[in-house]
Amino acid sequence: MSQGNREDHLAYGDYHDQPLPSNNQTYYEDDQYNGEGGERGLIGDTYRKYRKRASGQAGPGNVPPPNGGPGQPTGLVSSLFNTLHGAVHGLGSELQQKVSGRPSSSSHAHSGSQCDNNMHNPSQNRYGSFAAQRNNNDIKWYVDGCGYMWAVSRALEQARESIWILDWWLSPELYLRRPPAKFEQYRIDRMLQAAAQRGVRVNIIVYKEVTQALTLCSSHTKHALEKLHPNIAVFRHPDHLPDAQTLQSSFISSLQNLSLSAKTAASLPLDALQAAYGMNDDVILYWAHHEKLCIVDGRTAFMGGLDLCYGRWDLNQHPTADCHPSNIDDTVFPGQEYNNARVLDFQDVSHWQNNQLDRTKNSRMGWSDISVSLRGPVVEDLRAHFVERWNFIYNEKYDVRKDVRYSRLTFNQNEAGSYQPRPSSSGSSRPDSAHPQQYYPGAASQPQTTQPYQQYQRSSSPYRQDHQGSGEYLDPPPQSARGVDFDDNGSSARGFGSSDHGGRHHHHVEQGIDQMAEAVRSRFNDGVQRIEDNFEHHGRLHGGFQDAGIPCQIVRSCSKWSHGVMTEQSIQNAYIDVIQRSQHFVYIENQFFITATGDSQKPVRNKIGAALVDRILRAARAGEKYKVIVIIPAVPGFAGDLKDDASLGPRAIMEFQYFSINRGGHSIMEMIANAGFDPTQYIRFFNLRNYDRINCSASMRDAEKSSGVEFATAQQQYNDAVELPTDFPFQGDDGQSRGFTMNRQGYEHYQRGAQGMNARQGLGSGRWDSVSECYMLGGADIRGVPWENGNVSEIDAFVSEELYVHSKVLIADDRVVICGSANLNDRSQNGDHDSEIAIIVEDPTPIDSYMNGRPWRATKFAATLRRQLFRKHLGLLQAQDMQRPDANFEPIGVPNIYDFGSNEDRLVIDPLSDQFITLWNSRAYQNTVAFGRAFHPVPHDDVRTWKDYDTFYESFFKKSEKGADGKEERTLPARHEWGHVVAENFSPGQRGVEELKELLSTIKGTLVEMPLLFLIKEDIAKEGVSLNAFTEEVYT
Repeated sequence: MSQGNREDHLAYGDYHDQPLPSNNQTYYEDDQYNGEGGERGLIGDTYRKYRKRASGQAGPGNVPPPNGGPGQPTGLVSSLFNTLHGAVHGLGSELQQKVSGRPSSSSHAHSGSQCDNNMHNPSQNRYGSFAAQRNNNDIKWYVDGCGYMWAVSRALEQARESIWILDWWLSPELYLRRPPAKFEQYRIDRMLQAAAQRGVRVNIIVYKEVTQALTLCSSHTKHALEKLHPNIAVFRHPDHLPDAQTLQSSFISSLQNLSLSAKTAASLPLDALQAAYGMNDDVILYWAHHEKLCIVDGRTAFMGGLDLCYGRWDLNQHPTADCHPSNIDDTVFPGQEYNNARVLDFQDVSHWQNNQLDRTKNSRMGWSDISVSLRGPVVEDLRAHFVERWNFIYNEKYDVRKDVRYSRLTFNQNEAGSYQPRPSSSGSSRPDSAHPQQYYPGAASQPQTTQPYQQYQRSSSPYRQDHQGSGEYLDPPPQSARGVDFDDNGSSARGFGSSDHGGRHHHHVEQGIDQMAEAVRSRFNDGVQRIEDNFEHHGRLHGGFQDAGIPCQIVRSCSKWSHGVMTEQSIQNAYIDVIQRSQHFVYIENQFFITATGDSQKPVRNKIGAALVDRILRAARAGEKYKVIVIIPAVPGFAGDLKDDASLGPRAIMEFQYFSINRGGHSIMEMIANAGFDPTQYIRFFNLRNYDRINCSASMRDAEKSSGVEFATAQQQYNDAVELPTDFPFQGDDGQSRGFTMNRQGYEHYQRGAQGMNARQGLGSGRWDSVSECYMLGGADIRGVPWENGNVSEIDAFVSEELYVHSKVLIADDRVVICGSANLNDRSQNGDHDSEIAIIVEDPTPIDSYMNGRPWRATKFAATLRRQLFRKHLGLLQAQDMQRPDANFEPIGVPNIYDFGSNEDRLVIDPLSDQFITLWNSRAYQNTVAFGRAFHPVPHDDVRTWKDYDTFYESFFKKSEKGADGKEERTLPARHEWGHVVAENFSPGQRGVEELKELLSTIKGTLVEMPLLFLIKEDIAKEGVSLNAFTEEVYT
């Protein structure tokens, strides 16, 4: 696709040579685009051309078609159209039957903000989703960001046609492979620029934040990417625009310099909040576009919890130290990527060099997350979702701009979800080596059994059979096979013959139609033979397509403000149904847990909590063993000192969560206890936490002395270089392109000084720049890890932080998975707040397993994902090597690898066995005790009042505002840096270090107990500021 040509309209916008509909019309509302345009591509455009000529000859007095409806062909046009239409559709039906043995399904197009027929009608589909469940998909999981982002980078570098990204936040300077010094070309802005230069169309939608409240800087995302190439288009939405009355008020000027913290927002009147957030049809736009979605070439999709932004890339051992005194090029988290939002949130992200977090004193915060990649018919529903969102925003915001960079998107899709190829804008046949003809997994043939979760019945309507996709998903044929003729100028004519001959040569037209029909038949026969050969080849290797595919369904949360549709909350419906139908076990890993057990917990509305209570009580009354395990962050929303006014938001979230879990009279645990059962026997809550050691040892001191340059100076110059804008002039002395060309004198001097440094038992070689392997499988024993005092003593080099849980996954019975972007709270689940996307996976591939000591037929995708997560949290996985990618780093097409039958696998195979439950609970308890003594983290069960909080936490980590005599007003430093060891709990000197290491050696994995007694005697959220409509809406 050449840069200078306008994009192909069948894929990216309006119909060729047709005016756009008015601002208040969508394609499916306009007869010009619907009645005459039911057939897309060659046939439909041919018909439209002759229909226009025939109706033009009839004049203004022509009568309606005999059949009484618009778009019915008449006379000559009818004959011509029916001849060619019948030929092509007859062949299409034959092909459908050859491929799948089922009748063909009708196609439909998305050219406006919604589809043009009832295929995406929520009333037709399970859970009230816009999308049906679809068979014959392939899907794989990614636990944490390293493997996921490597896979995304692989797909981006192979992109040939289109890249569509929908993100809450996208950081142009994000490196998808690490360390950055070895993978400069894999920074996302450089990858998108290279793709655009290859002719790939890049369409991106990001959430447009309220700048007073968030530091995402979507403006930087848009302008940094769009300036790279005309093929890159970025939409930001929503516009937080006040109404006309507010524009005339004094609030606008007063809000210009306002920092909209939770405290200030809670104290603002409603009209001020309206001015800050903007309005849309009486809805205050507190809400965000929260999906994380990337679709490459319309075939490969990535989705889940991981945004392509700062702070998300991580390894499964989650190292939180990143000082490399022997070689700064080993830096993994450059510049603002080295972040701990609990200490200092991202600041001024448009200026890459501004990172104020001192990595020699502060740890970063680890990030635990889950995403998936997939191929198959279900990708068509993700494409539909993206196109609807893009066109909705285009119609609302960009249509009036008349900027050639922006246009509507259009794609064809049939009910089976099979891919409808679009013509190349250049008309040439492009090699497609990057897209293999078959992508289905090499699984053995297995019957597609119906799982219990597939029997969902809508409460508001009678049960109806789910629509099932009825065709295989095939890669498109070469684009030259489309049969589009090109004129001498190289532009395509969307029918045959670009000259207008009027009605004078009908017999030539008829002859041309017959010839074209025969040509189509001939090409069809050749194509069918190739497809049959491919099917036979694939069948010999992998078994039948039907047997290999995985049923999946897309569900979402969206509404009028976010998507231009009626409110859809199919994610919540799916959560509730899967929980209610679960037989033995539910695992939930999520960033939040805010839900209601009934109507008495307002303002919370989602009823996932009610489903959990109902299912647990059914099991308890029947005497059945049933378990729910929930993992959420210890502190949601990145609070620093929880007592500070700036932490009102996280405190409000924590209070809502405790009211959902075990407080307030209507919580899940209270409802179970009121029914006469011990809730801890059925549902338990956990957090994640880890530790590391910053290498400020003698090796750093010696390198600084040898080079004459402080480590911090050299590190800053490195950061400046690796985060340069992509369009910065890179050129070395030899005139060749270079990556790092800024002022590097200090960095280069330091590097030369470090090269001659003594290895110092691995402290000077990089071996011990992180000790996070020590709590993972096969890692070194922390008691034997060497240290030589340098800039700090060893006990002061250890750091700990909560491991932030950002996953959004539910796994039931090792058979069904719901994974996506949706948190477990009202914002994500109710549909009319944040927009979200998720996938329900019901893999029919059985594997032998156990449940409560008995044989159990689990399914491969769900069981391997759950076991991988449990093993990571328990420290039963080896530490990940970012530079040694395996199959779990690859995009879909290369299956996940998992070591079935290993000792560690057997430990987690049965989530209901007494052996597993003892291992899980004892390891969580053991880790909690060790972290509590060493680091005094909050929240903690010993902290039940604010006075306890002062004693346990602030007396060690908060700066003092008074002198020792209690009278002199001055600021004194804290006794310890944030997250460091409370040395007073250990003996002085080397003996104390040995005691600490002995304690840390008991930590295995990152699992810790959730402190359900934290501040139980206090009103957590209040602390001087009462909740109002803002905090109730935004934080639930």
